[in-house]
Amino acid sequence: MASSDDSARNRLQRAALAVGVVCLAICALGAMVRPGPFLRSYLVAYSYWLGIALGSMAIVMVYHLTGGRWGLLIGRLSESASRTLPLLLVLFAPILLGMNWLYHWTSAAEVAGDPVLEHKSIYLNVPAFTVRVAVYFAIWLLLAYFLNRWSRQRDQSDDPRLPVRLRCLSGPGLVLYGLTMTFATVDWVMSLQAHWFSTIFAVVFGVGQVLSALSFAVLMLTLLASQPPLRRLINVQACRDLGNLLLTVVIFWTYTAFAQFLLIWAGNLPEEIAWYLPRFEGGWKWIAVSVILCQFAMPFLFLLFRRTKNDLVHLSGVAVLLLATCFVNLFWQIVPAPDWAPVDRLGLGYGLDALAAIVALVGVGGVWVALFLWQLKRMPLVPLRSLGAEEAAGHG
Repeated sequence: MASSDDSARNRLQRAALAVGVVCLAICALGAMVRPGPFLRSYLVAYSYWLGIALGSMAIVMVYHLTGGRWGLLIGRLSESASRTLPLLLVLFAPILLGMNWLYHWTSAAEVAGDPVLEHKSIYLNVPAFTVRVAVYFAIWLLLAYFLNRWSRQRDQSDDPRLPVRLRCLSGPGLVLYGLTMTFATVDWVMSLQAHWFSTIFAVVFGVGQVLSALSFAVLMLTLLASQPPLRRLINVQACRDLGNLLLTVVIFWTYTAFAQFLLIWAGNLPEEIAWYLPRFEGGWKWIAVSVILCQFAMPFLFLLFRRTKNDLVHLSGVAVLLLATCFVNLFWQIVPAPDWAPVDRLGLGYGLDALAAIVALVGVGGVWVALFLWQLKRMPLVPLRSLGAEEAAGHG
């Protein structure tokens, strides 16, 4: 059975890589024809897969600090996802090369005639942007390297210092994750509309990353549930723990997103409402409604019932819904009404943007999934020397 599963995984890995390369080639050709829209669509897809990788790293650090059965089930899945960060560093190149098409603050003429951009030019300029990208990835890659290295060493040694090292790294690591994601979100997403102000947007963005990463881990756990190391450990209590954790993240994301909207609605300041107005006009308002329903209302309702949380298949259905909606939410956040573009009521132009975003999603996702599946084979699905694994197996 194991060899059959490995063979199926190898076939999926090769297929994902082939489809991903083809779709990325299509994106490159499209960018030659319509560089601005295709690069925005690429930014949507890139942010989605980067969010899963970074959110997975955050989940690993939370597990090392808190423990629990749930971490035994998805810990190695999340570690494998975090090891895709070198690929995502390479895939950031189109954004860096196409900055002039994405961010209008890169134009000296635009900045010279705009007092807001002139004020922000000390921070929003090409050299500083590039240096910050290097700093972000250096921190993320170092965190992922040591988290995975020490986790691998725990499989080979009973050294009691290794769990202590992982805990000591995870605390400051979560702080660094929060800080770097705050600045990265401002640089890569908020600066698309550089006149807009929000102090909580980066928090909403970061919680969305954890939500998508946790949903991805639940889905992968369902697909790998028949594997011998996991089959013994999956039980009702472990599934319920994952369901409760997913419900917690859904509620936290909703709280932060609603807090941002409520404060901006109450303040009703032109520089703040400029971000929401185009996203609540025409067809965009129906996308906003779908995000509210599918990223909060429906998952919240489903996860209130024990029947959903006690069954991994039912739980994976909620995870699929959340994964799809997280992508739609990113499309809604990034694509409509940049500072230099007129408001479009989801006409032909944004229909092409949606198609380009899907092609980019499959392109970036294909190569990312191929690397993820390859990384998944490099370490056991469950930590070999974890006392928690023996305890969880007893419950099974």
